[in-house]
Amino acid sequence: MSATPTLVARAGTFFHRYANPGRFLKLGARLQPWLTWPALLLTLAGLGWGLFFSPADWQQGDSVRIMYVHVPAAMLASAGYAGLAVCAVLSLVWRHPLADLAAVEIGPVGACITALCLATGSLWGKPMWGTWWVWDARLTSVLVLFFLYLGHIALIRAFDDPQRGYKAAAILALAGAVDLPVIKFSVQWWNTLHQPDSITLTGAPTMSSSMLWPLALSTLGFSLGFAAIVLARTRAAVMESRIRSLLSSPRRRGGSASGDAA
Repeated sequence: MSATPTLVARAGTFFHRYANPGRFLKLGARLQPWLTWPALLLTLAGLGWGLFFSPADWQQGDSVRIMYVHVPAAMLASAGYAGLAVCAVLSLVWRHPLADLAAVEIGPVGACITALCLATGSLWGKPMWGTWWVWDARLTSVLVLFFLYLGHIALIRAFDDPQRGYKAAAILALAGAVDLPVIKFSVQWWNTLHQPDSITLTGAPTMSSSMLWPLALSTLGFSLGFAAIVLARTRAAVMESRIRSLLSSPRRRGGSASGDAA
């Protein structure tokens, strides 16, 4: 009976280790170049290889090259929202002070990558299906994800009291996480136009290595880039929060008042 509270307490201690803004900023400054530069190099290498040197598909022709942008965007759309759900748990359960700031910054990045996923999917769908959009289960569930991102962005900024916005947005993030397994398994649960996943954890890839390697490089580059952007935005948010705290501190206000009186 006591194991669960102890485990929760230990997890809280681990997560709060980097709750100190100064410690987080130091760690973030060290990680930033290790995320940014590999992201740029891997993305350029993956896209260059995939768009210009990988073979065309025997059925889809050159239109398959959209895959090197669409697939990483689709994966990160779901991964970004999963990050929002993790931040929500950290905020609601452990009151982690940086979780709310991270959620604020993940939202816009996740919405942009989801919009890119929808746009590239539409470009891919036109030559394959003969239309820009169908109310396919996979497409519709990703569109719902995009609206969830927009709802989270709006809700977290909708209150004069930031804490109320953080809490409401955290609840939305947890509720919206139900859409993630729908996105993942929609092609298995329903008869859809969208093709099944070519890469799974339980089986061998159904594409040739000449396509798989550039896709892997592009996906890794996009993932590191997503993390680099979120980290940079969160660092900026933490620094902005610290500046606000310094400007609004009683000592600061008292010093300003004394200066004005003098």
